[in-house]
Amino acid sequence: MLNKLVIPANTKFEEKNIITNGDVIIGPNSKVDYGIVGKRIIVCERSSIGGSIFGEEVSLDPRCSIGGDVVSEGDAVIGEFVNIEGKLTVYGDLEIGRNVRIKKGFEARGLITIQDPLNIIMFIFIYILILLRLGRLEEVSNLLEDENFESSLLVPGHSQIDLEKIDTSKNIEIVASRTLGNVRGRDVQIKDSQVYGSVRGSIILIEGSKVYGAVEGKKVYLVKGSEVHGHIKANEVFIEENCSVEENIIAKHGVWIKDKIELPLEGDNGVGQGEI
Repeated sequence: MLNKLVIPANTKFEEKNIITNGDVIIGPNSKVDYGIVGKRIIVCERSSIGGSIFGEEVSLDPRCSIGGDVVSEGDAVIGEFVNIEGKLTVYGDLEIGRNVRIKKGFEARGLITIQDPLNIIMFIFIYILILLRLGRLEEVSNLLEDENFESSLLVPGHSQIDLEKIDTSKNIEIVASRTLGNVRGRDVQIKDSQVYGSVRGSIILIEGSKVYGAVEGKKVYLVKGSEVHGHIKANEVFIEENCSVEENIIAKHGVWIKDKIELPLEGDNGVGQGEI
């Protein structure tokens, strides 16, 4: 689930907040120097959020740090040793651990339970493990089908997002969104998006998108009218004829310009969807 950094459709990077229509999962030991606005928001252990959190449901694992307010329209789960620099407002039930620091106080409309909540990822793992031991395979299948992560903002562990960069050791997928900052990942796929910053990775696929910065990788694919407002530097560059590059193209092994470019299959390289 968190083996790729995913920025789903209609996500907007604003000056202070990342706004998305779906759920948000921030992996452990990650740093996001924005506030977050979404549906269900899960922040895993030892991660930090630079601004406020606004969600329909909010879960903060132990030892997280939040730089602003936390507002949950429904229930909220706050792990032990969480630090909230603003105010905590919960319109549903609140389950809160010990040694939680809330600088500006809290308000909860529903039931308040004081205990140390289980790490959310660990809870899901244990729950599935119990179902498997009981032989209830159909329930496990239904559970995984019900959890739709296709429209979720997913940030793997040990990643960093701020005004200057989107940085992870995993693959990156950006779909129909507007992002700020230089993009750094393993393989990078950008589709129908605007990226205000450079892009660096191994295999880079830019499809129907505009990149306002340089693109550097081992293999770069530019298709479906994409624009690069900077240079491209790679071993191999593949460009469809209706695409444009504002500056130089430097390719050690060559540049291929065709009407249609065959893209790498996802199973082979982690990007692309076959021939277009």
